[in-house]
Amino acid sequence: MDALIEYFSNMPTTHRTLLLVGGLTVFWLIESAVPLFSFKYNKWKHAGINIFFTLTTVLVNFSMAFILVKTSDWAVANQFGLIQWIAMPVWLYTIAGLLLLDLIGAWFIHFIEHRVKWMWRFHLVHHTDQTVDTTTANRHHPGESVFRFVFTTLAVLIIGAPMWMIFLYQTLSVVLTQFNHANITMPDWLDDALVWVICTPNMHRVHHHYRMPYTDTNFGNIFSFWDRLFGTYVKVQNKKLHYGLDTHMGHTDANDVMGMLKLPFTRYRPSIEYEEEETL
Repeated sequence: MDALIEYFSNMPTTHRTLLLVGGLTVFWLIESAVPLFSFKYNKWKHAGINIFFTLTTVLVNFSMAFILVKTSDWAVANQFGLIQWIAMPVWLYTIAGLLLLDLIGAWFIHFIEHRVKWMWRFHLVHHTDQTVDTTTANRHHPGESVFRFVFTTLAVLIIGAPMWMIFLYQTLSVVLTQFNHANITMPDWLDDALVWVICTPNMHRVHHHYRMPYTDTNFGNIFSFWDRLFGTYVKVQNKKLHYGLDTHMGHTDANDVMGMLKLPFTRYRPSIEYEEEETL
């Protein structure tokens, strides 16, 4: 544990960049070898759009990183936060911190974005992707990146997480979101084993189905049991899924960077009511 803490306490920026690029490359190659869906699209153009939003996410997080650092340093120095108030072994301290960071800093804000209309307008940029693959993982409007940063900072304050734990969490988050958005075929036995702990592609891609009620299920980021605990977990046959949003199917805005940047401020037609016979 000491070596792990030491590494993430001083994790070089180059390592974080290599992790982001390396993860995309690895899952991109796996998608090419064993895809679930054979999309007829320009994969490079699609990746370019999504990588643009990945870069805006990095820019937002980098520009406000000092807030996260100051919050963490203050919480640790003043022994403020849930994991600071309870004495426990380092391994348990680490697990508890990661779980709570995932719950507050990822699951909870994701759930809220689906409930608060003005926040949903920013989040729908992520959902308008009709060819979900590993590059979709960080397809977030800059406004949404700010929401997520605020909730991550709030989570750090509530939990009392040190910076090394935050870096460890962010590393796991990058890899797992690239994994669970990947367009890959997974054996049922492997998915059934992994999904008890982590969000797998088979679990998460249900969330990207174009119609309700499936869009409001499987909110998980790293850990799958939050959805089981809060009653939002659903399992369906992935081959029946259709990605996108019923309010934006076929819209050119979904494939245009400027259009997507303006999307939260653009009027769109009411959602199509789902029909019971379309239950997956």
